[in-house]
Amino acid sequence: MKFLAGEFDVAVIGAGHAGIEAGLAAARLGCKTGVFTINMDAVGNCPCNPSIGGTAKGHLVREIDALGGEMGKAADECFLQSRMLNRGKGPAVHSLRAQIDRRAYSTRMKHILELQENLELRQAEITDLQMDESGLWLLTTRLEAQYRARAVVLATGTYLGGKIYVGDVSYESGPDGMFPAKFLPDSLEKLGMTIRRFKTGTPARVLRSSIDFSDLEEQSGDDPVVPFSYETDNIGDNKVKCYVSWTNDKTKKVILDNISRSPMYSGKIEGIGPRYCPSIEDKIVRFADKPRHQLFIEPCGIDTEEMYIQGMSSSLPEDVQISFYHTIKGLENCVMMRPAYAIEYFCADPVQMNSTLEFRDFPGLYGAGQFNGSSGYEEAAAQGLVAGINAALKILGKEPMLLDRAGSYIGTLVDDLVTKGCNDPYRMMTSRSEYRLILRQDNADTRLTPIGRRVGLICDERWEKFCAKQEKIKRELSRIKKTVVHPTEQVNEILRSHGTSEISTGIRLIELLKRPELNYEILAPIDDTRTETDRNVIEQVEIEIKYEGYIKRQLIIIEQMRKLESKRLPDNIDYSKIDGLSLESREKLNKIRPENIGQASRISGVSPADISVLVIYLSALRNKGGASGDN
Repeated sequence: MKFLAGEFDVAVIGAGHAGIEAGLAAARLGCKTGVFTINMDAVGNCPCNPSIGGTAKGHLVREIDALGGEMGKAADECFLQSRMLNRGKGPAVHSLRAQIDRRAYSTRMKHILELQENLELRQAEITDLQMDESGLWLLTTRLEAQYRARAVVLATGTYLGGKIYVGDVSYESGPDGMFPAKFLPDSLEKLGMTIRRFKTGTPARVLRSSIDFSDLEEQSGDDPVVPFSYETDNIGDNKVKCYVSWTNDKTKKVILDNISRSPMYSGKIEGIGPRYCPSIEDKIVRFADKPRHQLFIEPCGIDTEEMYIQGMSSSLPEDVQISFYHTIKGLENCVMMRPAYAIEYFCADPVQMNSTLEFRDFPGLYGAGQFNGSSGYEEAAAQGLVAGINAALKILGKEPMLLDRAGSYIGTLVDDLVTKGCNDPYRMMTSRSEYRLILRQDNADTRLTPIGRRVGLICDERWEKFCAKQEKIKRELSRIKKTVVHPTEQVNEILRSHGTSEISTGIRLIELLKRPELNYEILAPIDDTRTETDRNVIEQVEIEIKYEGYIKRQLIIIEQMRKLESKRLPDNIDYSKIDGLSLESREKLNKIRPENIGQASRISGVSPADISVLVIYLSALRNKGGASGDN
């Protein structure tokens, strides 16, 4: 018999990386919050790679932290090895990546949820979701308990209608052998929501003692270790090493000889897989001319002997997996503890949502993470934070938090999803941003901590620390602009030794720092007035100086973009009735319903001519008093 078990301001369905951030944000903003998970032991689970960060993903983690989220702090506490990727390139693409202790991370996140004021963590499978006559959402569990909520965040990950594939074998399951969310998809379809099938996969885990490390390339962590969180002062040292190996012709032969046994190629898997993280069999087929593929052998934790084989996800049968792993150097005698598998799941089409991640047709219902068609822990956490904050702000009667493309990678992620949608699992990359020189990971706090403070997630102590850092940056920039370096023999010897021209008259220190051959440390012996030692301050100052011209040009482009963003489009426009729009743009605009001219301009199929028509239409509406927004 069904019974009313409780009421919440915000209910979060799912306690993965999206659900955690959504639940914590809503609770910390003062909303009574319930977080529901199918299995309490799977809170914060990392069913794929036990790592946080990576190219562009490290930017997202820094931004989550800058806004007051939890992922960065948890990664710092549970890290095993940390590396800054792309150091050989410019600062815009430097990205932090940390191998983490998978179980420690999950345990830590579960405990944070348990301790959080205003938050209740419940083990329950939500089987039905509907809006009652009063406008509240009614959630029903498999045990027939019912909960009312003013807002709901769907963060179901790969559990929603989950189905595992290993060769010819397939069965209903969530990741890691957990129960799937079997009944909720039908409920969402009854609401009228558009959902579809996506697919992802994960490699095997093998026994550490069965790996021959003697001839493998070692991959050590950085020294010193750079933390994700701006609140982490001392992160400690790297604890483990990772290793690199490669596939070969024998690997390729085993896979191609058995390719017909792959459910991907036999047609059993219907879901669309990730373009930028393909299975090993997909790599072999798609890149037939490539002689070998790199793989990384990484530990899953300190207190486990499981090793993760990054780059080798597969849905081939278990016997084939054993055969091709045994062709790889170092893995010739490896013992497989968990086979690789593919998982198919339901997710929503994100163009049904607006920039707050609220469904346009379902007030108070939000989506986040893989439910929105994205892939990756970091993308999920970023969306969970946005959805949780906006659900809480709506309940509190406050203005929503809207992040634009020019202000953050999170804003880029959300904008891409809600305006362009995704035909395969969306992965964040630095190339997705037009403004990546501005959106560096080193300045995430400068860009976003004031927003986190305004929202209510940045405490007084952290705000004071942030303001002090900004003052240091301002003071150091002022000092460098005023400091004059005179042409002494010591000065010119340093310049000659680093391949740059000598000076014959006094020159300001800022002009020397602009030279690509020089940096803070090289000039330290002749910089007598320097007192600043904070490496984070020095890093930001140096980047601002060296890339000043490029940054100024990008800021001009951003200002132009924001003028388009300021031209708001009314919700009730019927684009099919606007003369001058192409047929394709009418269809796309009516489906996606962009919030402003800027968003409309980024929709595939909407041409510059269509945008001109919309601008003229808006101007005519304003003259009639029918639209708001800046001119």
